[in-house]
Amino acid sequence: MNSSIAGLSSQLRQLRQQHLRLLVELSDSGALGVAAARMGIAQPAASRLLAEMEANLGIALHERQGRGLRLTPAGAALALRARRIQIEIADAARDLAEAATGRAGVVRVGAVTGPALNLVLPALKELQQSHPHLRSEVTVTTSVALCDQLRAGRLDFALARPGPEDGELDARLIAGEPVSLVVRRGHPLLVLPRIKPADLMCHDWVMGDDETLLTQSVKARLAELRLPMPQRRISTSSFLFTLALITQTDCIAPMATPVVDSFAGNPSIPFVSLPVDLGLAVAPFSLVTRAGSQPTPSARRLIEAILARCSEVSLAQWAGAE
Repeated sequence: MNSSIAGLSSQLRQLRQQHLRLLVELSDSGALGVAAARMGIAQPAASRLLAEMEANLGIALHERQGRGLRLTPAGAALALRARRIQIEIADAARDLAEAATGRAGVVRVGAVTGPALNLVLPALKELQQSHPHLRSEVTVTTSVALCDQLRAGRLDFALARPGPEDGELDARLIAGEPVSLVVRRGHPLLVLPRIKPADLMCHDWVMGDDETLLTQSVKARLAELRLPMPQRRISTSSFLFTLALITQTDCIAPMATPVVDSFAGNPSIPFVSLPVDLGLAVAPFSLVTRAGSQPTPSARRLIEAILARCSEVSLAQWAGAE
């Protein structure tokens, strides 16, 4: 280690938690007043903290930008480390609480819809049998939102599709996700002796906008099959609104097969999958964690239960995208 790095290392050790938190808040807000309010301190106090850091390190961490400010490259780099330190301290507190009480703590898991129903839900049900004090917070949303929350420390891990070059996250590929075509019970297509692709194109399809993964995957597969694009007079990414549409109209909705399977066998459910296979699927999802982090004991238990569940589920269910 050269002398300049050794000197910076010594100076960094003098920073307090308030210094680190201020950098994180400035990175998020770009405004000293907002950062101070979030920390519960006055703006002059926040200004002094920032000046202390820069004086101790001998490096400019911010620069003025109009009425606000922005972090310099050095400030942004330190803010990234500061965020990780804060997350690790919070996780350490959860580890200590579990060790001190001997009870399972809180696990915060995120997932896209299919894996949430097919993997997270059964794994949680099984785990709560052996760890009745375990509490869980489950977030079901898009991969982009899940990865953002994971980087911010609001999730322990996620079942999602991260970007291909996200250095802040580690991803363990799990499986592809097949897609079914769903209609209401009593749909005219269900009385046909054999459903042909051309028959499908006679009905509206309900999907999200063109930027959603499901819509992109469906359109790409239809193009591969040289089929025309279906009519979409209504687009929505809302699961509940999609269910309302397919139960009240003759439209067709592509849905993740695990979502549909979670309702299979219940005659009161007003929708069913069409008995037709176009090979529709979305890209494989992964088990995603923060790079270099260690999950809390409760998160580790849930990860193990999910991975065990993966090995029990027939891979034929997930093979559509592979």
